[in-house]
Amino acid sequence: MLLVAAKAVIAAVALYFLALGVMALIRPSIARGFLLGFADTPLKHYAELGARLLAGGSFLLVADVSVYPTALASFGWVLVVSTAFMAVMPWRAHHRFARSAVPKALRYLPLIGVVSLLVGILLLWILATGSAAQLT
Repeated sequence: MLLVAAKAVIAAVALYFLALGVMALIRPSIARGFLLGFADTPLKHYAELGARLLAGGSFLLVADVSVYPTALASFGWVLVVSTAFMAVMPWRAHHRFARSAVPKALRYLPLIGVVSLLVGILLLWILATGSAAQLT
């Protein structure tokens, strides 16, 4: 049952990347507003941490039954470890970092859109292929 839930979380992450990719390419103003909203408040900061931890743990759980276990486990650990660092960082520091880094990254919004689409497609493909497609 836990594996099924983890796969559902990864499917949701894939849909998130697909939606972000579409918005970045078709409605860049919406994507900009969304990305600039990260860490605006303590609630958003902690919601992001929770989502990252849930996604990272899901990647770790699904990695063992995936066609690409090393890639999924590595991505999962990056999310879990970076979330741990962010958890001890005051949200205001995260907010300051986001305010300086996100506008610089937005210069590459079309590239972010294409990469987001590719990541979403890849995650769905990983879930649909090999032993990861089994509902065990």
